This record gives sequence, structure tokens and C-alpha cells, in this order.
Amino acid sequence: QVHLVESGGGLVQSGGSLRLSCVASGRMFSINTMNWYRQAPGKQRDLVASITRVGITNYADSVKGRFTISRDNAKNTVYLQMNSLKPEDTAVYYCDAAVVGPSGSYDTWGQGTQVTVSS
Repeated sequence: QVHLVESGGGLVQSGGSLRLSCVASGRMFSINTMNWYRQAPGKQRDLVASITRVGITNYADSVKGRFTISRDNAKNTVYLQMNSLKPEDTAVYYCDAAVVGPSGSYDTWGQGTQVTVSS
């Protein structure tokens, strides 16, 4: 079983920056697409950004130009650089990965990291 652990969340003022990291560990052959989602209180979990194994990226309209997703395949890690943060970016941010392992292909999630942007 592969586990994902997010880090880098915290409290930041509006206009500030944070960098989230998500590290995958466990038995796996490879990781395909990796995603960052977020969920604000009382709202659904929404896709923020995704990146394929070869580096093709996709962003939600609300974060384009402010957030950058990247990955280091050698370290099984995905990052989310968040700049020009706004109060509406406040949410729990979750990492998701499409894993290929000995038991087959499956999705796995991290436990989430809180991001709070004060106005």
C-alpha cells in the first residue's frame, strides 16, 4: 500500500505564498497523474491542479497564473507553489495519486493539510 503525506500548509496573509509538498511512500512501480484538490468547509472537494508523469499540467481557472504544480519523479513527490493567495483559497488541500503497484492500479489520497489565508 502506498501512502501520501502532505506538508507545507499554514496561516498566511492575503497576497502571501506557500509551497505544499506531497511525498508518496510504499511499494509501487510508478505514479501516473498526481493531483491537488481542496475542500473548504461546507463545500465539495474540487480539483486545483494536476500533473502527468511527463509533466503536462492542468489548472482550475480560479488558480491559473497564481499556482504552479510540479513533481520530482525520483523523489515520488509533487509540489504546489501558491502565490498571491486570497482568503477564498482557504481550505484543506489534499494530494491524490494514480499509483501502479504490485496489486494493480489504484488511486490513493493523503490526509490533507490546512491552508488558511487571512484578509
